[in-house]
Amino acid sequence: MAAYPLVGLVLGVALTLAHGLLSAVLPPLVSAALIVAAWAVLTGGLHLDGWADCCDALPATATSERRLEILKDPRLGSFGVVGLMLLLLVKLAAVASLPRGSVALILAPTLGRWAIVNVAALFPLARPDGMAAHFRAGLARRELTWAALTTVLVCGAAGWSGLLMFAAAAIAALAFGRWATSRLGGVTGDVYGAACELVECVALVLACLRS
Repeated sequence: MAAYPLVGLVLGVALTLAHGLLSAVLPPLVSAALIVAAWAVLTGGLHLDGWADCCDALPATATSERRLEILKDPRLGSFGVVGLMLLLLVKLAAVASLPRGSVALILAPTLGRWAIVNVAALFPLARPDGMAAHFRAGLARRELTWAALTTVLVCGAAGWSGLLMFAAAAIAALAFGRWATSRLGGVTGDVYGAACELVECVALVLACLRS
């Protein structure tokens, strides 16, 4: 997990380079659509799957045990479909609206993966096994320190806007982790993925704020 933000940085650099090339030959909306599609393909849709599953499970009026069963269900419900569509729509609109020279496509994936580390460190597991337990194994102070240091350096290089995104990402990850824990009794691999998607979306929207 120490390298998660670094993985996000590499992904962000690739997306930024692709966005620059596509924007030179295509309209903003088409370029943004291709970037969002590439983003999903490069990550294997893993975090999008977690987001959709959480949209189905977390709002459900049911017990924590039942919500955990919904998370494991491979079928996608109406809440999951709507939540996934809305997330991709916001991402698409944000990428299409990014100001020239924005580094948001670098910061968003970096912050999203830092959010996973934070949620894993701060909240208990909902289940003793599964993907969350696997990824959380070995997570200690050293991993937290390196992940935070990488993220701070990347955001700090972007100036005050980057530091604002850093603070917003921390707040969003904390709030989402607390809500998920209150609904499930802990966090799961799907919650990790959903936290990543949420923070990426928050970062992209913040980058579109008018100065």
